[in-house]
Amino acid sequence: MGLFEQIASGHPELKRKLLMAKMNVEPVEYVRKSVLGSFFIAFTITFAYFLFSGAFGLPLGGAIIIFLLGYFISYHVIFHLVDVRIRKIAKDIDHEVLFAGRFLLVKLNAGRPLINALTEASKSYGVANKYFREIVHDIDLGTPLEEALAKASRYSPSEKFRRILFQVSNALKIGVDVTSFLEAILDEISEEQLSEIQRYGRKLNSLTMFYMLFSIVIPSLGITMFVTVVSMFNAEFDLAFFFFLAFLLLILEFLFISIFKSIRPTVNI
Repeated sequence: MGLFEQIASGHPELKRKLLMAKMNVEPVEYVRKSVLGSFFIAFTITFAYFLFSGAFGLPLGGAIIIFLLGYFISYHVIFHLVDVRIRKIAKDIDHEVLFAGRFLLVKLNAGRPLINALTEASKSYGVANKYFREIVHDIDLGTPLEEALAKASRYSPSEKFRRILFQVSNALKIGVDVTSFLEAILDEISEEQLSEIQRYGRKLNSLTMFYMLFSIVIPSLGITMFVTVVSMFNAEFDLAFFFFLAFLLLILEFLFISIFKSIRPTVNI
């Protein structure tokens, strides 16, 4: 067994993650790309270190530490890109998971068979229709309906969408009415999303207070007091210093914007 096969065997969940992320690559190939890509990045950083070591008097022995740090950090980032992709797809699905579930519920309440409802859902708009299309495709290839739903549930990036498919599949196996199970899980997901909105409101109030304090009040008053004190001692600062302060404030603004985006719930009730 080669090096890449050994690393891949140490991550048995990687194959499932790649399928969830819709990445058409085998685990061994994904590991190979991660290892070689990390090595290339680490080598590039180390080569840049050698170029600047003479000019800045840096010790050549530090290149080994730079290479090892660059490799392990790069490998960690590249290897976990699949997790980033899964979270992105999950957010897109969660944004419209209630509409997808309610679409199925409306069709079932209208008397449509489940297969027909899934077929019509696969032709609707949105991100979730691609997963309905895969279910219909598996059924067309001869996969039983319960197995097709179970497979889609197992490889769904969205936990909410996975629960919907699991409840539908479970209802079919038990032999009870699908609509009652589906309606119950949709109500549960709707309540969870309302709770997420309420938690987001509480977090937003706190973050807004910190944003006003650190991005508006402290910089404006601080710079005014700084200029006043400096003028009393006849100290001089060139324009570059104030450009540097403006750059720091810009970074702080982007930091708060990123935080606001990261905590925003992906709901659409």
